[in-house]
Amino acid sequence: QVQLVESGGGLVQPGGSLRLSCAAPVNIFRLYAMGWYRQAPGKEREFIADIKTDGSTNYADSVRGRFTISRDNAKNTVYLQLNSLKAEDTAVYYCNVQRGYVTLYWGKGTLVTVSS
Repeated sequence: QVQLVESGGGLVQPGGSLRLSCAAPVNIFRLYAMGWYRQAPGKEREFIADIKTDGSTNYADSVRGRFTISRDNAKNTVYLQLNSLKAEDTAVYYCNVQRGYVTLYWGKGTLVTVSS
């Protein structure tokens, strides 16, 4: 069973920033794209961003310009920098391992709460 270890969630005020991390096993990390999704209460899980092994990225329109995805190949870790946070960004954030459009593995999620 592949384990993805997420961290970095928490409570932040509107306009604030957080950085989420997701560590993956090295044999998985080097082969596949990594992504971030989120699920707000009462809503379906939605795509946020992904990054391929060559470093190319994709973003959802709702977060483009505010969130940045990156990967550190030396640490087998993918990051999601969240800036200019809004109340509607409150959700559980999940990282995943992707092969094409198929999710191979999900993390357990980390909660981000944006509130004053």
